[in-house]
Amino acid sequence: MLKFVVIDDEPLAREVLEGYLKRLDGVHSVLSFSNAEDALAHLGNEYADVLLLDIEMPNMTGIEFLEKLSDPPLTIFTTAYRNYAFEGFELGVIDFLLKPISFQRFSAAVDKAKDFLLLSSHDHQLEPDKHEPEFIFVKSGVKRIKLQFDEITHIQGLKDYAIIYTPQEKIVIKGSVKMVQEMFPSSLFIRVHKSFLVSNRSIRRIERNKIIIDNFQIPIGRNYKEDVERSING
Repeated sequence: MLKFVVIDDEPLAREVLEGYLKRLDGVHSVLSFSNAEDALAHLGNEYADVLLLDIEMPNMTGIEFLEKLSDPPLTIFTTAYRNYAFEGFELGVIDFLLKPISFQRFSAAVDKAKDFLLLSSHDHQLEPDKHEPEFIFVKSGVKRIKLQFDEITHIQGLKDYAIIYTPQEKIVIKGSVKMVQEMFPSSLFIRVHKSFLVSNRSIRRIERNKIIIDNFQIPIGRNYKEDVERSING
């Protein structure tokens, strides 16, 4: 049962999001704010699981708001401006919803947040001294999961965690993308963004500054563009 906070200066936008949340299971409570200042004061004293955050607001933008929080809730951007999508990755935003937002797309974003919160509670850890050229072990309590490198498509950094993606599942581990990069073979994986590590064999489609893997769009950071081009052309 999750606690949600909605921040949007448009009354109709707040009403739509509140209505969508009422249709979903697993929602404990919803608090709405018309401005970032009041929400900032609230989150300084109260806990929230998921934040639904508009970006273009008077006095303080959603990006400025997130930068002021030392430990922000898991955040979903809700905005009418497409050009903010990649900035969200820098801030640990789990999804980006472009207005007008359909209920189906909204529900998928909330499910993604729920999945992350559930998986991050499992205390998965990589075993740094047990890896081989073809695989690495993930420790989960007393269990060890063998993870083949050729099954991994990409790794995303989010807050203090890294999400390892395969076609069959996601595994959330405690630690950063940099930590994963140091433990994974550099011949098989390439850093393409501050928040992303990608399997070389999964790079089959690039559109402008994005790598497309299934339905996932991975931004190519400015500082990593040359490395990506060398990897493709090599």
